Amino acid sequence: MSLHSVDADRYDEDGVLTRRTWQPVDLAEVLAGKWQAPTATIGRRSDGRGLFYPGKAHTIASESEGGKTWLALIAAADEMAAGHHVGYIDFEDAEGPVVWRLLTLGVPPEVIAERFHYFRPEEAITDALARIDLAGFMSSRAPTLVILDGITEGMTLHGLDPLNNKDAAMFGRLLVRPLTSYGAAVVSLDHVTKSAEGRGRYAIGAVHKLNALDGAAYVLENRSKFGRGLVGRSSVLIAKDRPGDLRKDARPASGGLHWFADLVIDASDPDESCIVGEVRAPEDGAREAHRPTMMMQRVADTLTEHPQGLAQRVLCDVVTGKTETIRTALSHLIADGYVSPTPHRLVKPYPGENGGQE
Repeated sequence: MSLHSVDADRYDEDGVLTRRTWQPVDLAEVLAGKWQAPTATIGRRSDGRGLFYPGKAHTIASESEGGKTWLALIAAADEMAAGHHVGYIDFEDAEGPVVWRLLTLGVPPEVIAERFHYFRPEEAITDALARIDLAGFMSSRAPTLVILDGITEGMTLHGLDPLNNKDAAMFGRLLVRPLTSYGAAVVSLDHVTKSAEGRGRYAIGAVHKLNALDGAAYVLENRSKFGRGLVGRSSVLIAKDRPGDLRKDARPASGGLHWFADLVIDASDPDESCIVGEVRAPEDGAREAHRPTMMMQRVADTLTEHPQGLAQRVLCDVVTGKTETIRTALSHLIADGYVSPTPHRLVKPYPGENGGQE
C-alpha cells in the first residue's frame, strides 16, 4: 500500500480508479440523520475537554519558546496514557530533546518505546519508498495524533515556498490531508510573525495555512518565560475553529481570538527530571491577564500628552497598533475610570499593570 495522495481512497490496490469526484455525492446518510458534527476528543484540558478533532488538520503557532512543542507533547502524553499511538514527524530537531520532554512529563520509557513513533525525514514524501513507509505506519499503528514539527523546514524539504499560497496548498495535499484520511488528528507546529501588532490570527507565511484548516488553529502568547527553576505560562488562544466545538468552551479575547486554556510548565522542582505540564481551563480570577494592558498604557500615555482630549478616531490614527486592540484598550480604560467616555480625556494617572499582554 502506498500513500498516493489525499485521493488515495479513490484507487484500489492495482491503482484502478474506483471513485470519480466530479459526480454528485450521495447525501442519503446525512439526510437520514446519521451525520454527527465533529467533536474534539484528542488531547486533554485539565477539565477533560478535548483539544483536537480526529481526522482534521490543526496548527499551533507561537514565537520561539512560546510553548507549542510542550502543548503538543502534553497532548501526546494524554493519548499514549489512553493506550493510543502517536506519530511525531520532525523537520527541524532531533529525537533527544523530544523524548527528554516526554520523560520529564512522566511518560514511562516503556510506553514511549511502544506507542511514540519519531520520524526525522530527509527525503520528500514524493519519494516512493517514503510514501510506502509512512502509509505502513499509519495503517499498522493507527495513531490518533500525528505532530508535524517545523513546517517551514518541511516545506523547504519539498521545494515549496512557505510564503506562497499555492505551495502551502500543495504541502497540505502531499502530507497533511493524506494523514488525516487515516483518522488521525494532525497538528502542525509553526511560528508566528515577529511583529506582534501585525500578527493577527496567522502563523508566519501564506494565508492559506489558516484558511485551509478543517480543524482548529491555536496561537500561544507567552506571559511568563519557560525555563529551569521557573513556572512558565502561555495563553492558548483559538484563532480558528472550523467545526465550532471548541470555541463555545472558550472566552472572548482581543483581536478576534478566544481564550481556551493556559499552558503551564512547572520546572521549579530541583529535580530537573520532573516537570509538571498542564493545559488548564480558564480561571475566573485569571481573566485580567488577558486585558490588553500594553495597549492601555500606550493609549494612556497618548492622552497624557493631549490633556484637551481626543476622539476615538484620532486615537486610532496616532497610537501605534491594530485599531481593534486600541478600541478594546480604550473600553477597558473607560470602564476602569481612567478615561472619560467622550471626549476621551485621562481622568486619573494610569499606573500600568504587570503580566498583561495584547
